Amino acid sequence: MRFNGILRSKKPEALDEWIDGAIDTELTAIMRFASVLRRDIDAIKNAIELPWSNGQAEGQINRLKTLKRAMYGRAGPELMRARMLPLNHRL
Repeated sequence: MRFNGILRSKKPEALDEWIDGAIDTELTAIMRFASVLRRDIDAIKNAIELPWSNGQAEGQINRLKTLKRAMYGRAGPELMRARMLPLNHRL
């Protein structure tokens, strides 16, 4: 709950203290999670305090991969291109 509060508060100062406390717990999963956070602490702090997100790009990548999986072995590139591109951008 404390970690969630740090994320929502947009104040990464408390993150180091939380990581130290999480590593000192007896819960293996929490200890591993905190250790991984410690490895890339600058990126985690930036993610907490900066307003930018790559969610839109990740959504488009997920959409493309889903289409590719659905089309695998069924048709050629023409049909896949027709399914990927919106109607007004088809050539």
